[in-house]
Amino acid sequence: MLLTLGMHGRGGHQMPKMRPAPRLIDPDTLAPFVDPLPVPARAKPLGTRPGASHGALPYYRMAAREISHKIHRDVPATRFWSFGDSFPGMTIEARKGEGILVEWANELPTRHLLPVDHNLMGAEADKPEVRTVVHVHGAKTRPEADGYPEDWYVPGRSVTYEYPNEQDAALLWYHDHTMGINRLNVMAGMMGLYVVRDREEEALRLPSGEFEIPLVLCDRLLRTDGQLYYPVSQRPEAPWIPEFAGNVHLVNGTLLPYVEVSPRQYRFRILNGSNAFFYFLSTSSGLTMRQIGTDQGLLAAPVPVRILNLAPAERADIILDFTGRSGEQLLLQTGPTSLMQFRVRQEKLVADASLPATLRSIPKLLEKDAVRTRELTLEEFDNVLAEPVTHLLAGKRWHEPISETPVLDTTEIWSLINTTDDVHPIHLHLVRFQILDRRPFDVTEYLISKRIRYTGGAVAPDANEAGWKDTVRASPGAVTRIIIKFEGYPGRYVWHCHILEHEDNEMMRPYEVLPGEHRLS
Repeated sequence: MLLTLGMHGRGGHQMPKMRPAPRLIDPDTLAPFVDPLPVPARAKPLGTRPGASHGALPYYRMAAREISHKIHRDVPATRFWSFGDSFPGMTIEARKGEGILVEWANELPTRHLLPVDHNLMGAEADKPEVRTVVHVHGAKTRPEADGYPEDWYVPGRSVTYEYPNEQDAALLWYHDHTMGINRLNVMAGMMGLYVVRDREEEALRLPSGEFEIPLVLCDRLLRTDGQLYYPVSQRPEAPWIPEFAGNVHLVNGTLLPYVEVSPRQYRFRILNGSNAFFYFLSTSSGLTMRQIGTDQGLLAAPVPVRILNLAPAERADIILDFTGRSGEQLLLQTGPTSLMQFRVRQEKLVADASLPATLRSIPKLLEKDAVRTRELTLEEFDNVLAEPVTHLLAGKRWHEPISETPVLDTTEIWSLINTTDDVHPIHLHLVRFQILDRRPFDVTEYLISKRIRYTGGAVAPDANEAGWKDTVRASPGAVTRIIIKFEGYPGRYVWHCHILEHEDNEMMRPYEVLPGEHRLS
């Protein structure tokens, strides 16, 4: 790619001065690869209940509770908030076209684990300290079940959402989406996987069962007593920081785990569940990654990948082939940092089925079909007297009038004009989209004149981005264009940066999908 990140592992933002941290774990002093890789438990329905638009649907109850979870053999247990008995939470599995009901219950304490900044939108001092609302990231749902940030509820309360699952097979995920404290609730552990399956994907006979392994990646800061630490600024009255970076990397909630594999193909479903960390994944010993899917399901064909770049909230579906590697020990890494170890068993197996050369057809959204192009800025403002940094979308704060009103079943192009030094992973609720291109421009000239002068040619998305996406890396100093068909339901949704510290400080905006009759006006 022509357009690159600024700093390894983050979007490029220079971290501000923060108060000195307590004593933190040094992962280099811990024995690596002593804990087996856990796999999140699968949630089970508790019977059926009538749905709003269907008959009886499978009913799940997912309760957020404080738990005690071991991240490493030699580290004291950590307090997390999770939907299950471990971190990350239980995995929900659903099938295309078969709706489910999920009751999201808040059974958390009334005091927060982490420091709340009452200066942020929606986190004012008159709000309860502990609140939650859950969003299934990538799900096509009605607005009342999308987890709107202001629809939070307190300990002792719950809401029930219906998920119709009228979408292709894909690895989605659920996480807290509470206004003003989203970064803290996710940091505390409130996330898990949501897998949609369908017959078309199953017909490909990809590795499944024990040969399909989810990997939830995230970074955390941990004190020597094993407890979470979230840093704060040097201003006690305004503790928010613009980005978070941890001292440990967890895989399925475990520090430096190992997994035993047979000398055959495996499918790994990977989520970057970090607040702000960007992963650059590679494998040791020349083991090739073949990516078969992205955020919203399968790619058209497998793509060999040497380094896999995953921004916060992005997902990747990859195949690793351990054939001929009996007895070897291989690593999954981000840059020079080891994340986990693969131990290939001493076995001789008959070769398994080859990976299909074609996975599915992906119809290309055409620019000529777009009824509108929107130019939307990604901006950052420093104001030492008021607040350290404010991040805005389209120059507007959360509570300003809605300015993006696409019409149901129409196609639009959104040009994301990134005037900052950060890569911003931009997520739109409800919809999936395709990336058209990225093109560098003169930021200084734009800030002065509001005129875009391009300084280079348009760069097509990488081959492993050329599928259906719901989160896009908007490169710094570039215009990133995406094309979107607004399918699903009319109503109010949101779009935002998925660096959660940015999202909590104004880098989130509501948008409203208008009913189809508005096309006549």
